Amino acid sequence: MKSAEWQSGLAALCTADAHPLSNLANASALLFQSLSDINWAGFYLLDRGALWLGPFAGKPACVRIAPGRGVCGTAFLRNETLVVPDVHAFAGHIACDAASRSEIVVPLRLEGRPIGVLDVDSPLLSRFGEAERRALEAAARRLESCCDWKRLGYNLGREA
Repeated sequence: MKSAEWQSGLAALCTADAHPLSNLANASALLFQSLSDINWAGFYLLDRGALWLGPFAGKPACVRIAPGRGVCGTAFLRNETLVVPDVHAFAGHIACDAASRSEIVVPLRLEGRPIGVLDVDSPLLSRFGEAERRALEAAARRLESCCDWKRLGYNLGREA
């Protein structure tokens, strides 16, 4: 499926009246079914100073990640997208699935502050390029705007 197709699918699935976890669950499933050569797609969400496993599609994953640890924690702490062509060359990589070879992590933000990450893994080296980066960043921006994050306890000026 082409990026434009799953972007329109995400637009149709992501509704402001749905619970944020429902939107994230549908987004995970859509990404997992739509993107070729991936083995995991999902979210980690900030709670009490750590990133906790949220909705995902793929094999069971690490439950808690500290900010600054692994690809997810580093992207979260830096508040920037990380594209890692070879996860085994990334210092401190957390191997939830030994088959994963490359990874892209995009922060989810509320008012510019990170509240979680979108994480996509692939069993192929260098699976993610600039096109995937732009598409997944656009997906994250859509999710940021369509989710009522207050339902998960995220309010301006305070951490969940």
